[in-house]
Amino acid sequence: MLFQEIPSVYGASRYEQKVTEAPSSVSIVTSADIKHYGYRNLGEILESVPGLYTTYDRNYSYLGMRGFARAGDYNTRVLLLVDGHRLNDAVYDQAPIGTDFPVDVDLIDRVEIIRGPSSSIYGTNAFLGVINVITKRGRDLRGSEVSGEYGSYETYRGRYTYGNRTRDGVEFLLSGSYYDSLGDDHYYRPFRHSHRGIASNCDDERFYGLFSKASYQDFTLMGVFHSREKGIPTAPWDVIFNDPSTRTTDHRAFLDLKYDRELGDRLDLSAHLYYDHYRYDGDYAYWQDPDRRWNRVLQKDYARGEMAGADVQLTKRWLENHKLLLGSEYRGSFRQDQGTYDNHPYRLLMKERRDAYNWAVYLQDEYRIFSNLLLNAGVRYDQYETFGGSTNPRLALIFNPIEKSALKLIYGQAFRAPNSYELFYTDRINQKANPDLDPENMTTYELVWEQRLTDRLRLSATGYYYEIEDLISLTRMPNGFLMFKNVENVQAKGLEFELDSRWPGGIEGRVSYCLQRTEDERSGNMLPNSPKQMVKLNVLCPLIQHKLTAGTELQYLSPRRTLRDNKTQDALIANLTFHAPNVVKGLDVSAGVYNLLDQDYGDPGSAEHLQDIIQQNGINFRLKITYSF
Repeated sequence: MLFQEIPSVYGASRYEQKVTEAPSSVSIVTSADIKHYGYRNLGEILESVPGLYTTYDRNYSYLGMRGFARAGDYNTRVLLLVDGHRLNDAVYDQAPIGTDFPVDVDLIDRVEIIRGPSSSIYGTNAFLGVINVITKRGRDLRGSEVSGEYGSYETYRGRYTYGNRTRDGVEFLLSGSYYDSLGDDHYYRPFRHSHRGIASNCDDERFYGLFSKASYQDFTLMGVFHSREKGIPTAPWDVIFNDPSTRTTDHRAFLDLKYDRELGDRLDLSAHLYYDHYRYDGDYAYWQDPDRRWNRVLQKDYARGEMAGADVQLTKRWLENHKLLLGSEYRGSFRQDQGTYDNHPYRLLMKERRDAYNWAVYLQDEYRIFSNLLLNAGVRYDQYETFGGSTNPRLALIFNPIEKSALKLIYGQAFRAPNSYELFYTDRINQKANPDLDPENMTTYELVWEQRLTDRLRLSATGYYYEIEDLISLTRMPNGFLMFKNVENVQAKGLEFELDSRWPGGIEGRVSYCLQRTEDERSGNMLPNSPKQMVKLNVLCPLIQHKLTAGTELQYLSPRRTLRDNKTQDALIANLTFHAPNVVKGLDVSAGVYNLLDQDYGDPGSAEHLQDIIQQNGINFRLKITYSF
């Protein structure tokens, strides 16, 4: 929890419960935090949270949690939800957390970060944790809101939102967003003999999106569309350096119909129907003869995903001391197409058409043994066509020894099903399919202590240990081809401490420290892109009461091992945001400076990059104006 007293969390158990009674370690970032600290996308929100960090390869943003951030992993080991709707797509299982996240951050009411395995109620991808984004409602606006911003690298962004609630109980919110940025020029040493190693005008980015939500009585209908195009300056996969044609485009859309009703006798019913669409297109410029740089070829890579499903959930208060949750889910990925071809002259490299279906049932019981002792026990069974079944339990014993204190002992198991890309992607040049992949499995032990020391001071401490078996990795075979295989086991242990406080005069602050070690079980080596230590400090200071605040953020990341067994430098990132609400009636103004110290730092590259370390942005700024009427 970030400075605000949030009494409940939804994502930990699929129903509202007190944070201190949730069977997980939970953090919450509110809409006020987003304004005060100037977070521009979901990735920046998440990297402000203890134990989380992000990696950016100038195309996509990737999330690390508790020392685990797999190079080249498309965030498949974290489940991302919007109002309970699953965002991980049907082909790559990717959780979009950067500018490809389809909801404008101004529409977020709060973000729930649930650490640890949650496959006992969510199934696959709820491996390292669950991110549940709760969006605003029409009643939160009661009118129109227009926002515009300008920032470094010729970045422009605009948004229009209208929300309201009518007298007959219809509540709705409509919003449209647009973003355009030229990006920065970057120097890459491996390409120093081509264009002096400078990628110019190759880092551009633009997106547009629509968000809508309407509710009436027990029904809520949500619809989202988002399209994002990104130039790639890093020249991955041996493409032509400094060619602006190399870029990716991602389209995401979904419809979600939710029904919530109290049936009486302390019985609640919740049901979802949903449809998801995902489309990816990648353009990659190659020389047909790299040595002579002869005959430029544009290679087209694509994926098409269509998914529909339903879930039904019953929640029942039983025998005074029990709260039972019973649910079932069916998901059909009826389109999982992938393909690669050269555009001119035409040459087909791959064309795969697949589908997949799975179903699940789950049960959880929240049993209050004594007034200060709670047992939360749950289990879920998932059935897949590709590999069969997987059963995953979670047990949490929550003890309140003294007032305003909670001690949680948690055991959990989780799995991640191999996705369509890992199972079936193949081409004639580099990679072969492996339809015999097994799921990854994880076991976690966790001890959480949360203590309210005074009315203004709160402390939390967490110790954890987890093991991952049958980790899926892209492996070079004896014949030279790449193939995904179950080849690794991982062990991790860590400590997380967090202290947050409020002081007289409206000053708020939080400091956290994380010590972790995530290693390969066979070699004992630290995993790549795994920092041993993280320190984060947030301070919010009112400069003029109710008129101007300053939000200061410091984030320290210790060195990380790269794929080539080098190390990144440690990084200290400072951000500063001034926020002035109601400068005049309805007008908010904010100004933010990011990487204020102009720290020269980089993130580890993936296997497709010649760069072992990919440099990140230096000092940059943003100005933002929002008008409500």
